[in-house]
Amino acid sequence: MGKVSPVHGGHTASDNEEINDVLDLRPHIQRVAPSQPAPSTYGRFIKPAIDRIIGTILCLIWLPFLSVLVVGIWLSMGPPAIYTQRRVGKGGKPFTMYKLRTMHADRRVEQIAINGLDRRRAHKTRTDPRITKFGRFLRKWSLDETPQFFNVILGQMSLVGPRPELVEIVETKYDRWQHARHTVKPGVTGLWQISEQRQELMYQATEIDLRYIDRLSLREDVRILALTIPAALGKRRSF
Repeated sequence: MGKVSPVHGGHTASDNEEINDVLDLRPHIQRVAPSQPAPSTYGRFIKPAIDRIIGTILCLIWLPFLSVLVVGIWLSMGPPAIYTQRRVGKGGKPFTMYKLRTMHADRRVEQIAINGLDRRRAHKTRTDPRITKFGRFLRKWSLDETPQFFNVILGQMSLVGPRPELVEIVETKYDRWQHARHTVKPGVTGLWQISEQRQELMYQATEIDLRYIDRLSLREDVRILALTIPAALGKRRSF
């Protein structure tokens, strides 16, 4: 296999055989060689252990509050309170991600002339008419993302990492070099979330994720976790 895009690091396929052997992308997603070196001891062993331990603690602490949010969703929108999406995880393997519902239950059948990427952009705007008042509250404080602690416990996500992308976006929009972001588990929070570049769609800011993977360490994860709450309050930084 030839060289991958030199956007990050300029590594060749032979430099990354260990990771490349792990990749199990969908048949119609082109198999690629990641541009990142093999994971460190922290990435392979310490980080997953921390994720499971802290993820379990957070779930136990958050369950009473989650119950209150679920009741709030039922009262304002009706059931179900949690909805699922298929996202792309480590090695390009799709998994089911959990979120609190913030939109009307019948949003898929409403006559809304928003499709493709325009629909994705509108989905992120605060003025999207499909989002309920309670849903806007959940999004403002990123509370709609908290069920992903269960994804962390299941080993599908990490507390910190690239945000998991929609399967259809990966299938249709990704270039070969961008699949390097799938060499690590996706995260509940990450460098993209706390960055000012969050205004861009995720696949348009892949360099941020690759930057995180390049300097993956306990120190970097602690730094991102510490900046997540200020970012949720609107204080994002340029990286």
